[in-house]
Amino acid sequence: MTAKVHTTLTGSVIDPRFGAHAMNANLFDRLELSIAELTKTAITTPDGQTVSYADLIALSGRLANVLTARGVQPGDRVAVQVEKSVPALVLYLATVRAGAVYLPLNTAYTLAELEYFISDAEPSLVVCDPAKREGIEKLAAKVGAAVEALDAKGQGTLMDAAADAPDAFETVPRAGDDLAAILYTSGTTGRSKGAMLTHDNLVSNALTLKEVWRFTADDVLIHALPIYHTHGLFVASNVTLFSGASMIFLAKFDADEILGLMSRATALMGVPTFYVRLLQHPALTKEATSGMRLFVSGSAPLLAETHREWSARTGHAILERYGMTETNMNTSNPYDGDRVPGAVGLPLPGVSARITNPDNGQELPIGEIGMIEVKGPNVFKGYWRMPEKTAAEFRSDGFFITGDLGKIDERGYVHILGRGKDLVITGGFNVYPKEIEDEIDAITGVFESAVIGVPHKDFGEGVTAVVVRSKEAEVDETAILAALDGRLAKFKLPKRVVFVDDLPRNTMGKVQKNVLRERFSDLYTASARAS
Repeated sequence: MTAKVHTTLTGSVIDPRFGAHAMNANLFDRLELSIAELTKTAITTPDGQTVSYADLIALSGRLANVLTARGVQPGDRVAVQVEKSVPALVLYLATVRAGAVYLPLNTAYTLAELEYFISDAEPSLVVCDPAKREGIEKLAAKVGAAVEALDAKGQGTLMDAAADAPDAFETVPRAGDDLAAILYTSGTTGRSKGAMLTHDNLVSNALTLKEVWRFTADDVLIHALPIYHTHGLFVASNVTLFSGASMIFLAKFDADEILGLMSRATALMGVPTFYVRLLQHPALTKEATSGMRLFVSGSAPLLAETHREWSARTGHAILERYGMTETNMNTSNPYDGDRVPGAVGLPLPGVSARITNPDNGQELPIGEIGMIEVKGPNVFKGYWRMPEKTAAEFRSDGFFITGDLGKIDERGYVHILGRGKDLVITGGFNVYPKEIEDEIDAITGVFESAVIGVPHKDFGEGVTAVVVRSKEAEVDETAILAALDGRLAKFKLPKRVVFVDDLPRNTMGKVQKNVLRERFSDLYTASARAS
């Protein structure tokens, strides 16, 4: 029996409630038609700002009018590198409402990095922080793009122009397969690729997650994620809005602030770092979380120990799910049923997942490790201006090759064991880092670990464990190797264990193993010289 799981889509991509209006597949049109109560609060901020759904529609109309006045046409890209604010979120809605393609950019990107994105995407408008405007104008001029400014307080030339623009705007008709957004991958190996996401991709995923996570108009989400990434922009925001729910919009994660808001909220979506930091807070108790119904974690693997400790402290089981820039969400632990530590759950309704041999693409039996492939209405259209790369990443039957290694167990739960590029090949044997990391993380005195392959004269790559000790622990290399002895095959055992204060992470909490590989690239050659 091959490791393939498929679940049935319970609702069509275009919700039948929308009737004749479904002819316009524009995400904004579908969102607007789904709003049951215009006076309902959509967004609140810690400083007391309240935005109703009617306000949201009006501001998106004004911003859409500004975009068209600046020359933005349907299909044009609007590149946005700004700090998180309510107008920044509404700008996303206004862009798709105008029929354009939203291109969010990480606020940490430098001008040198932005030059690639702007030259590759060729936007007709770039919206940036006022402090970066001078440098970005030079880059924008090369592709003939206009530039507007928007600061962390939601002010700037963009909002100045919006103040004089009319609220009314006729949402531009779009087909479901038309682009709504382009999100560039992190580009840790090779140049970044622009994942093209359609209106159907985003709407189908929002409606599915709304259903499987039981979101209703009564929900209040604590939104502390950045909005230049799939998790904060599409999962958190789209699910909340398509549910007619409310969100408390925070500029960034703050444990004190989030704990103080839990009495007013019902849900939190976060990265594993959120939960680790909240667990370090003495005010985290069952009483503090008693009004919450859902804690979701994603964007990076959640340690099984964090999952268990959270359950013990709060009485809640964190719901871990699995998604990608290219696919939105693919799997989720169930709302009702076992939320398995270390697993990312079952394929979402309408999504198929299978495990294949990375070398020949043949499906593998249940429990065997291989490449995770997915297919469904959530899966992107392809890579921007990279037809060869797009063709290489899709099978002939439409399955997308995720690049993630994993397995599907006998219950249908998907387990991720690492990125394909993180696979360690030592002495001709394949070693899956997650298997070793799980064993190391269970050792007393270890807070977390990352296993990487480092160039080794005899073995090609030496299995290397990078470990962060628990606070005040004194565990050393000898103790870790002794604990692993007999639990793993000899070829899987680390050749070395090195200790660091923290593992390097990107803004979404993913461990940057490429940074570790570079840092310890001469570990074995240095050891040989020393001996």
